[in-house]
Parts: sequence; structure tokens; C-alpha cells
Amino acid sequence: MSQTVPTHVAAIDQGTTSTRCLIFDAAGQVVASDRREHRQILPRPGWIEHDATEIWAKVQAVASGALARAGLRPDQLTALGIANQRETVVLWDRSTGRPVHNAVVWQDTRTAALCTELGGTYGQDRFRDTTGLPLAPYFSGPKIAWLLDHVPGLRHRAEHGEIAFGTIDSWLIWNLTGGTAGGVHVTDVSNASRTLLMDLHTLDWDPAILAAMDIPEAVLPRIRPSAEVYGLATGRLAGVPVAAALGDQQAALFGQTCFDLGEAKNTYGPGSFLLLNTGGRPVPSASGLLTTVAHQLGGERPVYCLEGSIAITGALVEWLRDRLGVIRTIEEIEPLAASVPDNGGAYFVPAFSGLFAPYWRSDARGVVTGLTAYVTKAHLARAVLEATSWQTREVVDAMQRDSGVRIGALRVDGGMTVNSLLMQHQADVLGVPVIRPVVAETTSLGAAYAAGLATGVWDGPDALRAHWREDTRWKPGMPEAVRTREYRRWKKAVERSLDWLDDEPPVPTGRRG
Repeated sequence: MSQTVPTHVAAIDQGTTSTRCLIFDAAGQVVASDRREHRQILPRPGWIEHDATEIWAKVQAVASGALARAGLRPDQLTALGIANQRETVVLWDRSTGRPVHNAVVWQDTRTAALCTELGGTYGQDRFRDTTGLPLAPYFSGPKIAWLLDHVPGLRHRAEHGEIAFGTIDSWLIWNLTGGTAGGVHVTDVSNASRTLLMDLHTLDWDPAILAAMDIPEAVLPRIRPSAEVYGLATGRLAGVPVAAALGDQQAALFGQTCFDLGEAKNTYGPGSFLLLNTGGRPVPSASGLLTTVAHQLGGERPVYCLEGSIAITGALVEWLRDRLGVIRTIEEIEPLAASVPDNGGAYFVPAFSGLFAPYWRSDARGVVTGLTAYVTKAHLARAVLEATSWQTREVVDAMQRDSGVRIGALRVDGGMTVNSLLMQHQADVLGVPVIRPVVAETTSLGAAYAAGLATGVWDGPDALRAHWREDTRWKPGMPEAVRTREYRRWKKAVERSLDWLDDEPPVPTGRRG
């Protein structure tokens, strides 16, 4: 009987609102995909949770669905890679495999007071030199500490090795490779670098930070490269090597083949994430950016990047549809905004839960400025789209200041890139070309590429670059004087969003002095 030769690579893209499985061929083309949404659990204002058990069930369902649509069996897959929502925290019982609490999502702000206490007299930058990150509710470490403090009996169980922590990649790898029957407990460097617990230079958990947050090392996974065979899958994907893990934004950078110093991409989803490859050294940020690991391939040296995380971009369009009813569908915003030549003087700063990069101000709240009787819903629609462009411009400026590298073009992906009006405005306010690739599924593609490199499907970055194809290029056309004037007005609008919560200081937790 002839032996089956694996011919395809699968990627699990586990995101904030849904889970997808895509299958790629050796040319990097999508063969089939499947998608399932999961619930958003909102116990209190500012609290966002997911059911990790539900997410695992969705992963199994989309894997089976994608295989069925492709007409493939698991033994025809060379490897499986994982891209995942980052910073989201799962704690589970090692013996039963059950989560001890809902997953606390990256957007959750319940740890704001705890972060203030941890900062003490040092403030947000207490751990920045070690981790490249500010002390903020965004990251995993404070979320772990909060759960250990607030779930009865959990700290004792954690200290005795009964509990495992993971970002979503760890939770999925553990379940894929057997769960309670020998599942592998690992994370990759890109995800570990988002926990606020990893030393960027040693690529290991930092004992001093663990002590400061009172997190027992017994709960933590081993930190491994982004492209490496972690183990073989069991269950529905039995025998398939689980061979890569990347945080979703690092996966998109990889899928855009931004392998060289100075190459950058922006992913436009509910929020937006702009990453700049800084090569083999972590570049400290003095401008409100995150210094993080881009990827590590096998035993090679890690590659670092600067990241600007923007909390609200595509979610603002959804808010305009769902909360205000200005549009009925997402697609309606482009023709509505295009029906007027400009924003009519209106600017929308979507600081619904504070501002992320480059400000990191949890006291900020959303504002609309420049309103006159002239402004219509079309002008507001245009201001909503332009808010994404201006926030991106602020991040690009910060990156260029920190790195000393000029970004000559921006590669883009994500759902909002179908909006040509937005992409043109983005090119206009940046003053550089904005380029969208033919294969828009760059996050899944990056996970597949990393898994394929680990298992010999592709022999190196040059082979992956050969697959990248340009689809659309938007060239800047805005006069410099207009760009400068509009940007100055945007900055004034941002100033008015700050200090909104100055009369509502965080309530001390009483946990630390």
C-alpha cells in the first residue's frame, strides 16, 4: 500500500470574537477555511471574558470543517500552526483539564487599580526595562494575579502545582497534544513577551517580577521558539505535528513577510496593531510604544519589533451601526463618508476605554470635537474613518522617533482594508504608499508559514517572500500643508479626551502597599 505524502499546512486563528481554521497549499494559497464565533461575556462594565472550553470546542469544529471542505484527511496535513488573541488569560486544573474561571480577555480593565499599586512610586515604567511593556491592564501578568487573589482557594492550588496558566496558544497546544493525557504545556516567545513577566533579553520568566506580582512559577508554561514541533496532535487531528505558535499580530507581520529591518505592517480589525521589524535587538521606546518579540525560528536568535496598539478602530464603525443606527451595515459607511469632500471640521477620538499607544491613558474617554450646525451624519461617518488614519499616524511618528528608521511604505491587512476611502486617507496622512497583498489572511498565513518552516515545507524566508503578491497600492495625494493642518487639529481633539476620569481615582485593592 502506498504511503500518504502530506501536502498541506493548517492554521488555527483563534481571535477575540471568532475562531477560524485555514488550510494552505505549498504555494501559500488558501485551499479551504471554516469559522465559528464564540460568546462575549460581560459581567460588569469594563470586564470582558470568554469561555475557554467553548473556544476549544470551536477549534475542534473549525478544524473538522476546514478538512471536510478541502476534501482532506488529517494525514494529508504536514503541520498545524496557531495564531491567537494575545494577553488573554486562562487558568485551568491540570488533573481535570477544566478552566477554574472564564478566560480574562486582553481588553478587560478590571486590573487598573492593581496596576497602579504595582507601579507604586515607579509608575507605569516599573518593569519596562526588563519586559519592554508599561504596567497596564492590557497585559497578562496582572490578570493572573487578580484571579489568584479573587478565586477562592486558587492561590494555594497554584502554589502546589495543581493549576496551569496559559495565553490562548498554551491552552490550545495543551489540549491538542493530549490535555490531561500528556498535553504539552508551552508558550512561544512572542506570546510570552506580552505577559509582562518575560525578560526580553534572556527570553525567560523574570523571578523579580513574579515575586512582585506574587505569581508562583509552578503555573507557568515553558517558553519555546515560535517555529518548532511542540508535539503531535491527538483526537480529530491525530498525528499532525503542532509546529508553530505566534501572537496574532506577530503572525500577521510574518505573513506579510516583513522579515527585514524597517519593514512594517498594520492590521485593521476591531482595534489596530502596527508592528515595525527592528531586527535582532529590542529597541526601547520613549514614545509610548511596546518593545516585543516578533518571532524566533528554531534555534535562531529572536527578531524583535516595536508595536503600537490602538484600542478602537473597526469597533468604532460597529458602534456607529449598532449603538447609533447611523448605518445599517458596515459596508454603508464608505459611500456615506464619500458623499462629502471632508469631515466638515469634526474629529472623533474613540477613547471608549482609554487610549492605548502612544498615550496609555486609562483616564481618557471618547470625544467628538469641532461640531457646528454644518456637520451632517456623512461628516461624522468620515470622521469615524479618519480616526483610524490619525491614530495610525501617531503610532508611525512614534516608531520613527524611537527606531531612527523611516517607514517607506506600510503593508496592510484586516477587514477595514476593503474600504478604499480609508486606505487612501491613510496613505495621505502618512505620506507613504499603503499596500494590500493578494492573500489578505495574513495572520493565518503567518502561522502556517512558521509551521511549514519547522517541518520543511519551505526552506527559508526567501521562499516565503516569493509567494507575496501586491493587490492594491494607494499613493499619497494630500498636500503637505493640508496634512499638517489636519494633524494639528486631530492632536487638539486628543488633548480634549484626556483627564476625563480625574475625579474618579482607582479604588485601592488593599492587596499591596
